[in-house]
Amino acid sequence: FDDCQGIMKDVFGDLAFRDRYALGAVNSINWARVLAQVVYYFYATFRVQDGTGAARVRFAVPTGNFGDVFAGYVAARMGLPVGRLILATNENDILSRFFTTGVYELGDVVPTLSPSMDIQVASNFERYLYYRVGEQSDVLARLMHDFSNTGRLSVPPADEGAEAVFSAGRADRATTVATIRRVYEQEGVLLDPHTAVGVSVAADFLDASEPTICLATAHPAKFPGAIHEAVGQDIARHAEIDRLGGKATRSETIPASAARIKAFLSTHIHGGQA
Repeated sequence: FDDCQGIMKDVFGDLAFRDRYALGAVNSINWARVLAQVVYYFYATFRVQDGTGAARVRFAVPTGNFGDVFAGYVAARMGLPVGRLILATNENDILSRFFTTGVYELGDVVPTLSPSMDIQVASNFERYLYYRVGEQSDVLARLMHDFSNTGRLSVPPADEGAEAVFSAGRADRATTVATIRRVYEQEGVLLDPHTAVGVSVAADFLDASEPTICLATAHPAKFPGAIHEAVGQDIARHAEIDRLGGKATRSETIPASAARIKAFLSTHIHGGQA
């Protein structure tokens, strides 16, 4: 672990290693971010083992783009003593459906209280599929080609090895709100809606012999509406966010077109404005 810690500090600096939010600026498909998250899994596992003596642990991971939970899968392949990776989605449940049925099929994106998980095509999922099909690039290419054409692909169930480490479930809006309320009232801990999805789904896969680590996703102050809906109070606050109140904002509205968005980004990047 010390070697991994040194690598992370070299890549991201002391601040980024101490504060996982500092990594948020790195796109979730960037391998450097996945690498950093692999380290978190080992660190958390070893600390929980130190405190409990458990031989293995479980992780509950709220996910939309399959980045963080893929890091857990990589850690499992490296020998992490993990009994379950509990994949948790909101109503946009293409990933949880895949890990319960073996079918990866597009649906409509539903706006939810956990917007970072409102995703249908997960950018990191193809990386996982590479291992699921036995590291056969030609098989993976065919699957992705079929998915591009039909919006659907399927693979046989995983019944052994690291591929079998996944369990999956989903939490809808009502369940997410209820979980935020329950945890706050019982534990005094305020969850953001993404984390609440993970905590909710984790409850379906508890095992007394394997402590469950629920990965937190964001500060609740980013989601004041959801918090107020859950607990009826305006308590989702953070000093840095509060200081932004009253500041000038700027925005530019452009058509919902991939070509127009690309053109906008290209113009502003090359114009030195981005």
